[in-house]
Amino acid sequence: MTAQTNIQSKVKSALRTLDILELVVAYRTGISAVEISAALSIPESSLSYLLSTLTDRAYLNREGRLYFAGARLDRLREPAEGQSLADRAAPLVKAICGQLNETTSLFMLTGWEAEAVITETSSQNLRYSIDVGTRTPLHCISAGKALLAAMPPDQLESYFTESERLSYTPNTRCDRRDIEEELARVRSGGFARTRDEYSRGISAIGMAVPSDSAVTYAISVAVPTSRYDDEVEGKIIEILRKTTTLLKN
Repeated sequence: MTAQTNIQSKVKSALRTLDILELVVAYRTGISAVEISAALSIPESSLSYLLSTLTDRAYLNREGRLYFAGARLDRLREPAEGQSLADRAAPLVKAICGQLNETTSLFMLTGWEAEAVITETSSQNLRYSIDVGTRTPLHCISAGKALLAAMPPDQLESYFTESERLSYTPNTRCDRRDIEEELARVRSGGFARTRDEYSRGISAIGMAVPSDSAVTYAISVAVPTSRYDDEVEGKIIEILRKTTTLLKN
C-alpha cells in the first residue's frame, strides 16, 4: 500500500465514522447495523469494526440490535468548565501512549496515595500495566513524587508525619531527608523520575498538572528500564510538558 493510498483509506474511514454518528443521532428511536449499512453503503465487515469502536468509546450505545447516541456525544457539547480534568485528560493520555507506545496514566491524589484514574497500556510485549483504581504510595512512583513536590509546606509536613513509607525494592527511598532532597530536584527540574523503586525493571517520568488551587493530578509514563535511556527520557519530558500545559489552559 502506497503512502497516498494509506492516507485516502484513513480519510475514508474518518468520513464513514462521521456519517455513522450523524445518522444514528438522527434516528432517536434507534437504528440497526443492517439499516446503517444500507443507508450509508458501508460493507457490513467494515461497519462492524467502526460500530464496535464507537460503542467501546461510548459515542454510541447499543441496546439489542439497535444503536443510539452515546453519553460521550453529550459530553462533547458540554462547556469546558463543565468537564472534569479527568474528562479532558483522557484523549491526551491516549495520545501520549500512541506517540510513545509506553504505558501512560493519570493519577489523582487520594489520601497519601496516588490513584490511577486513567491508563493506556503499551502494546509492546515487554510493558508496564496498571489497572484503573489501583492506589500506590506516593514516595516510590514518579506521579506520586510530582504530587508531593507540588504540596504546600503544611500539607507536606502532614504527609511525613502521617504516612508509612515502605521499601519495595533496594532503590526505594524511604528516609525523609532523602525524599526532601529529591523533591527539591523535582521542583527545580519540573518533573519526577523513578528507576526500579516500586517495581523492579520499571522506570518512569511524572509531572504534576498545574492548578490555580491544590494540585491533585499528575501524569506519568512508565517504561521498562531495559529500553529507558536519555533519548527516551527527553522525549517523554517534552511531551508531558506540552500536555500538562494544555490541561491547565
